[in-house]
Amino acid sequence: MLKGKIALVTGGGRGIGREIALALAKEGAFVIVNYNGSKERAQETVREIEKAGGSGTAVGCDVADFTACGDMIQNLIKEYEHIDILVNNAGITRDNLLMRMSEEDFDTVIQVNLKGCFNTIRHLSRYFLKRRSGKIINISSVVGVVGNAGQANYCASKAGVIGLTKSAARELGSRGITVNAIAPGFIETEMTQDLSENLKDSMIQQTLLRRSGTAADVARAAVFLASEGADYITGQVISVDGGMAL
Repeated sequence: MLKGKIALVTGGGRGIGREIALALAKEGAFVIVNYNGSKERAQETVREIEKAGGSGTAVGCDVADFTACGDMIQNLIKEYEHIDILVNNAGITRDNLLMRMSEEDFDTVIQVNLKGCFNTIRHLSRYFLKRRSGKIINISSVVGVVGNAGQANYCASKAGVIGLTKSAARELGSRGITVNAIAPGFIETEMTQDLSENLKDSMIQQTLLRRSGTAADVARAAVFLASEGADYITGQVISVDGGMAL
């Protein structure tokens, strides 16, 4: 489905990003696994890709750094000649009640989750425009749609990702570039493992399917949006949340 395509997945060393990287590689894409925190985890993702018969590489870069992000993309295009798919997955949390949240925690989450998306799109868009093609997939969240107590910074960043997605879709669509977002709900990842069982049960009860989702559920949506099957879909927010936000 994606043979001959090159995909850049930010934050691809763990959780949803890792699963997306593996799924894209399974469909034939060469996957560039971006990381900022753990080089070992990114390399492990690449090893899993290669073990399954795919190919990829790990590249370190803090996507919140505008200049560093530009350098990364320029170097990747120089080395691999083209990038076809961008998945903006890199994200962090710094949860606290609004009245207790520090300015640093608010700014840091916005810088990584929202500005990181802007940085990659900004640096790749000129290249995509010249080629008159490209698939951009931004990972938002159900809480970017409905909000959540104790996550004002995270919710604001993910709501911003939705606005950025729609704006970029309007700007880039005339050149055949699609820009969409995925809004996952309660997904079983390392980020949710530390939640109390009561909180997990409460979140599951908010879904219509009465179960949590998996990173594979999100990855399948990403593969579809990256494929030719989604060529006429742009500016959309695909909720992978079991009906939580309905």
